[in-house]
Amino acid sequence: MLETEGKSLDPADWTAFRAQAHKMLDDMLDYTQGLNARAVWQPMPAEVQTHLRGSLTEKTLGDAHVDFMQNILPYAVGNTHPRFMGWVHGGGTPVGMVAEMLAAGLNANLGGRNQAPVEIERQVMRWVRDLFGFPETASGLFVTGTSMANLIGCLCAKSQANDAENLTAYTSTAAHISVAQSLDICGIGKNALQKIPVNENYEMDVLALEQAIISDKKAGKTPFLVVATIGTVDVGAIDDLQKVAAICEREKVWFHIDGAFGALAMLSPELAPRLKGIELADSIAFDFHKWGQVPYDAGFILVRDSEIHQKTFASPAAYLQRQERGLSANSPWACDLGLDLSRSFRALKTWFTLSVYGNEKLGQVIAHTCELAQLLKRNIENSPELELLAPVALNIVCFRYRCDDANRVNTEIVIALQESGIAAPSSTTLNGNVAIRAAIVNHRTTENDIAILLEAVLKFGNVLTTSTP
Repeated sequence: MLETEGKSLDPADWTAFRAQAHKMLDDMLDYTQGLNARAVWQPMPAEVQTHLRGSLTEKTLGDAHVDFMQNILPYAVGNTHPRFMGWVHGGGTPVGMVAEMLAAGLNANLGGRNQAPVEIERQVMRWVRDLFGFPETASGLFVTGTSMANLIGCLCAKSQANDAENLTAYTSTAAHISVAQSLDICGIGKNALQKIPVNENYEMDVLALEQAIISDKKAGKTPFLVVATIGTVDVGAIDDLQKVAAICEREKVWFHIDGAFGALAMLSPELAPRLKGIELADSIAFDFHKWGQVPYDAGFILVRDSEIHQKTFASPAAYLQRQERGLSANSPWACDLGLDLSRSFRALKTWFTLSVYGNEKLGQVIAHTCELAQLLKRNIENSPELELLAPVALNIVCFRYRCDDANRVNTEIVIALQESGIAAPSSTTLNGNVAIRAAIVNHRTTENDIAILLEAVLKFGNVLTTSTP
C-alpha cells in the first residue's frame, strides 16, 4: 500500500494557518490604508539585496511573512502610492486584491473547457465589446498586457493578409516599442515597419501615412497593418482614429489600435468623444491594470472578426479534443484565440472591479486624473521657473526646470525626487530636451499631491543650480 500520510501540502493545523492568513491579509490592508504616510519608493540597502540573492532556505509561513514585510514590501516600485507618477501604472484597489485571492484559491486554468471562470472572461469580453461599439461577431482574450495584445493583433493582421509577400506595417514615431517587437516575433521583421512622423501635438501625420501606403504599393510592397495609438507613451497623444480608419478601409489594411491605457477613456462621457473612430478598428489592445485600476496583470485584446481570430490560433490536437458535453465542451476555448494554454483567472479581479465600482465611477476616476493633469499644466505655465514641453492631451504632463545645463539638472531632479520618497516621476526626451514626465494614473492622487510634486521640483531645482560656497 502506498504511504500517503504527510504527503499533502495542505496545512496540518488549519486553525493556525487560518490565523496566519488573516494576519497576512490585515497587513496588506493596513499597508494600503496607510500609503500616504509611506515613502513612494526607496532604494534597497545593500544588506537587503544580499539577503534577497541568497540561497533557498525553508521557513515557516509565519517566518516567510515576516521576511516579506521586512525585505520585500518596503522596496516595491511604489505604484500604489498617490505620488507615483513615473510610468502609466495603475494603483490597484482593495477589491481587486481580495478578488485575486479568490482566484488564487480557485486555481482555475482558463485555457478552456466547460467551467464558470471561462464564462466570466466571456462576460467581460461582451462588456468591453459593447463599450467600444464592436459587433456581436467580436472575440476577446485576457493576456499579460498590451505588448502581448499587440502581438496577437499583428498575428491576426498577418493571417488576414494570407501570407502575401513584402508585407509592410505602419505606426507613428511616438508608438510603443512593442509594435516593432511584434513584427519581429511574427517573422516579418521590424525593418518592415514604417514609422510615420508626428505633428506638433505628437499625433500621427495621417497625410504622411496615406502617402507612405500609396508609395509602398507602387514599389510592389503589401501594406497589411496600421497601428494607431490612444495615449502615446511619452506625452499621451491620441492619433486621429477616424482618419486612420478611413485610410485603412480604402486601402484594405488591418486597423489595429494600441490603447494600452487610453482606450478606457471610453468610460468617461467627457473623454469618450475624443476616441471617435475606435469602433472602426479591426482589433484593440488595452490594459485593465492601468486606468482600470485592476491589479497586475490584466491586459486584453479585442478582435472584430472572431473567425479571423480563431483561424489565426486554433491548432487541433488529440489531447485537446472537444465534445458536446462534459468538461471538454464549451468551444471555442481560449487556447483557440491566443498563444497560451495555461492561463490564470485574470478575468475575476477585472469582473469584481467593474461590478463593484461600475463604469460611471471608473469613468469619473479617469476624468479626474486628466483634470489633475490640467491643474499641473496650469501651475507649470504660471511658474517662471518651469517650462511645459508638450501638449497635455490626457493625463501625462512633460515639463522641465528652466536653467543652464537643463538636461543634466532635470535628470538629477527626477532621481532626487525618487530617492527622497516624496514623489516618483520619470524622465523622457522630447526634441532633445530632457523632460520631467508625470503620468497621473492612480485613483488616490489628489490636488495636494500635485502641489507636493511641484514644491519638491522647485526645491531640488534650486539646490542643484545654486553654487555651494
